[in-house]
Amino acid sequence: MDTLSELLPFLIPIILLEFALMAVALVDLVRRERTRGPKWVWAIVIVFFNLIGPIAYLIFGREE
Repeated sequence: MDTLSELLPFLIPIILLEFALMAVALVDLVRRERTRGPKWVWAIVIVFFNLIGPIAYLIFGREE
């Protein structure tokens, strides 16, 4: 348990960044009319592929 308390200060910012990216990507997905591919697939990618999914959507999924 001592190792967890030592790692916690490093894990908290990563977890917050992960949730912020997920929230931004999901809000953008809901508001955007068209995406490259079905919206439901992007929603699954964003939610289940934690850090990589939102970044992939923001780079490749949005149609300008």
